[in-house]
Amino acid sequence: MTYAPDTRPYYDADSHIMELPDFLTSYADPKLRDQIPLVSYSASLVTDEEVATIMDQGGRHSDQHVQTQIDLGDRLIEKSKEIQALGAFNSADRSVAMDMLGFKKQLVFATHSVVLPFHPSSKTDPELRYGAARAHNRHMAEFCSDDDRLMGVAVVPLDDPARALAELEFALDNGLEAAWVPHRAPIDISPGHVDLEPFWALLASSGTPFLLHVGGSPLQALKAWSNNGRAAVKDWMGGGENVRTKDAMVMHQAPETFVTMLLLDGVFERNPGLRGASVELGAGWVPEMLHRLDELTKIYGRADESVRFERPPSQQLTEQMAFTPFPHEDVGRFIDQSNDELYLFSSDYPHVEGGRDPIGKFDRALAGRSEETITRFCSENFLRLFPNARV
Repeated sequence: MTYAPDTRPYYDADSHIMELPDFLTSYADPKLRDQIPLVSYSASLVTDEEVATIMDQGGRHSDQHVQTQIDLGDRLIEKSKEIQALGAFNSADRSVAMDMLGFKKQLVFATHSVVLPFHPSSKTDPELRYGAARAHNRHMAEFCSDDDRLMGVAVVPLDDPARALAELEFALDNGLEAAWVPHRAPIDISPGHVDLEPFWALLASSGTPFLLHVGGSPLQALKAWSNNGRAAVKDWMGGGENVRTKDAMVMHQAPETFVTMLLLDGVFERNPGLRGASVELGAGWVPEMLHRLDELTKIYGRADESVRFERPPSQQLTEQMAFTPFPHEDVGRFIDQSNDELYLFSSDYPHVEGGRDPIGKFDRALAGRSEETITRFCSENFLRLFPNARV
């Protein structure tokens, strides 16, 4: 018996690799290998001892550990988490996990290896940053190559438009199925800058969605906001290194700004074949963003010719974007406030943040909605972005 019931298909818009320390260095160009740091778990739930044990075992879980995970059956998603999860870093084990989870397809993101590629500093050597992106994309392509249920996500920094286009071309040539871009302004320019037009056009013409994801921009709010003269607070998991309460309250601002600027610069209008999704960044902000974009472009369009669109912004984003709610969010309410074509199911396997039963939580939020609406959430909205993924 699989975790996902066979009453309807589930397409998972969010899952992860838990990278081993040499995830980048082992796939980097030789001339850059010594300059690229090992993947670090210093700011995570995973301990150095856990990583060291796995590396001492040749970069594998023990046969006994793997069997213990398999024995969980349809409780795998409840109990199998982080680097100890089945298939966290081994592709053959991940295929077994997919058999147990029962998802038709699953987008696969990195976890910790994007720090260097996505680093927002103009002082970081572009060759090194894009070299780290190339190493990631080589490794991700190999991880997903033996199981067509695994849809590998490339990482592509946008700060150097020419390098970004070259990396996207490499990702497409190597079978990766989406491009994760950081949801911050590329250094000194808007994501809708004319120099990036070939990048968005290639995504559109190739049918490859772009993705925004937590980790694509600094997680924490500006330090000054938390400097209130009192003791530091804990994050939601009881530590201090992840998203805290204040961070969570404003985490939507960066992806909302990115999507808004992309739309106002006309990227969606000029590229009606462009598709994208915002993943693990919540969705409660989406209905109001659509309303505000429609309202403000109507008002400002009287003077600003650049925002006189043939399709209202809400229509553009409904046709070309989708968003994953957190399991604790009331996606039914978001649908009522906007429409049922905007939202995607996601599990976040094997991250703790995905919860122990995401299907159950989303089912409760969608109680009373039509079967058509539920099917759109579980599969059809995903397939609008990735039509070739249908099985």
